[in-house]
Amino acid sequence: MATKKTSPTWSDVKSSICDLDRTDLLALVQDLYAASKDNQAFLHARLHLGDDVLKPYKAAITRWLWPDVFKNQDISVAKAKRAIADYKKAGGQPVGLAELKVFFCEEASGFACEVGLQDEGFFDAMVRMFEQALRAIGTLPDAQRPAYWLRLDAVRQRCHDIGYGVSDEMYDLWAAHADDV
Repeated sequence: MATKKTSPTWSDVKSSICDLDRTDLLALVQDLYAASKDNQAFLHARLHLGDDVLKPYKAAITRWLWPDVFKNQDISVAKAKRAIADYKKAGGQPVGLAELKVFFCEEASGFACEVGLQDEGFFDAMVRMFEQALRAIGTLPDAQRPAYWLRLDAVRQRCHDIGYGVSDEMYDLWAAHADDV
């Protein structure tokens, strides 16, 4: 009877990597780096390389939360959130995570207000990210918080007339985190 082949696992990869010498391991990382922009962004973030390691993550958030409506581009909250998750997997720093979460709120609220979006799922995701941003800011050193609070307060103010309970929820969340401000 034939044995069933299984897909390789991380254990298999790890075992093979252990057999590589330094030159081969560097060549493997170089090939991975060249294989995709996502891999490059990951390595830049993990190794803290470049002037703005958040740039590709912000570009993804903008693309998916503020699409070009004249080109019939889709909105995808999930893909925008994936940019934040990818940064976190790359060893993202707390200040970078706070920045991306606040930026997410800024882009989502800006798009919703500019185009008059009426999408309850989009608004729910924006409010959930608003809460995550509040929590992320709360983990930062006191000296770093004020700039983020101001930006998030601007989001809260911008969302005042959206409806769907967005403003009420944001004000309630803001009040719940008032001790952190």
